[in-house]
Amino acid sequence: MRAKFQKNNFGPDLLMGILLFCRPLKITFTTELKSKVLLQKEFKKQGDFLFLHRGSLPLVILVAGMAVFILTRYLGESAAFLKSDVFKYISLAVALSGEIVRIITVGYTPANTSGRNRFIQLADEVNTTGIYSTVRHPLYVGNFIIWLGVAMLTENGWFMLVFVLFYWIYYERIMYAEEMFLYNKFKSVYENWADKTPAFIPSFKNYQKPQLNFSWKKVLKKEKNGISAIFALFSN
Repeated sequence: MRAKFQKNNFGPDLLMGILLFCRPLKITFTTELKSKVLLQKEFKKQGDFLFLHRGSLPLVILVAGMAVFILTRYLGESAAFLKSDVFKYISLAVALSGEIVRIITVGYTPANTSGRNRFIQLADEVNTTGIYSTVRHPLYVGNFIIWLGVAMLTENGWFMLVFVLFYWIYYERIMYAEEMFLYNKFKSVYENWADKTPAFIPSFKNYQKPQLNFSWKKVLKKEKNGISAIFALFSN
């Protein structure tokens, strides 16, 4: 009876077979997880680098835009509407609307959060009210709209499209690096807010009034150069 029991006791063998069958899946999962972690580290590294050098982006756009504008005018390939004064005023309105987004953002936020800090990430708290209750990166939304208006001045539809794609790739990494910084510092406070707030396309479903009063002093200090640059670009 004992020998027969050992012969028919296929449970351990079956368990071993299942483990052997699942081992490649475990290896695949571990490899995929490792690749994901490495990709996240690379995104963070690229985002930190681009954050430090994001001040050079306007120069790149301006130089490229001027070259495209001259080439487009020389070849005469732009549509009549793109060369009209009406389109130029539309471009100005687009750029100013982006600056308005920045003004609203900066005017209602506390110190050491939103601003033009260049070399290090700063955040004494998580902004969750006002415009930050509608979108996680309102300053970058404002920047995008401003520079879209500038890109429209080239009178070249292809350049406008390339600009949108370039901005998306460039700032996606910066936003990722910033969000990792905020998550590591504020943990669940940041995660709970981020779960219900879109990253780039605003939603007013969970809008909350700003906690602070609007500060024109802070706006003038932070945004005077940006406002001046817009009117300088569109004055010609």
